[in-house]
Amino acid sequence: MIVIPEPIRTSRSKIVRKGELERRVELAAQKIKGQGAILILIDSDDDCPAKLGPELVCRASEARSDLPIAVVLAKCEFEAWFLAAAESLRGYKGLKNDLTSPHNPEEIRGAKEWLGQRMEGNRKYSPTADQPALTASFDLDQARYADSFDKCYRAIAHLLDELQKAGSSLPAK
Repeated sequence: MIVIPEPIRTSRSKIVRKGELERRVELAAQKIKGQGAILILIDSDDDCPAKLGPELVCRASEARSDLPIAVVLAKCEFEAWFLAAAESLRGYKGLKNDLTSPHNPEEIRGAKEWLGQRMEGNRKYSPTADQPALTASFDLDQARYADSFDKCYRAIAHLLDELQKAGSSLPAK
């Protein structure tokens, strides 16, 4: 059985600071009681994911080398993954029924605004209110067309594999 605790939310500007990432990793380790894995997911914003990601995973792994840890940076914004899977979100949370994915979802700066412009009536996209529901509903296979979501998908599969290996090496109860 997999138990996923409530995420530890913090601003992107804080998590990249020296010491703050390490503090949050330790908090996550305490929350899972030292058993499990940690996935760190942030927006890359204007940083290069290929440069910042390895730096953050190195820092996080130094903080807790006893746990499998993955760091994934959504290219520019997390919401770009919704754009990649737009067809699967048609008519959901106020999004228009004729919604289609843009050609290059991860190149659009302003994915939140893109979503807001495609909502019915005067409704506006709210990350706090809409992100959890859209995350629970979007088509994972469709979203894998976004390279950074595909990386996230593979990172989660790797963490699950690591946990399965660790579980199979434990003595039977």
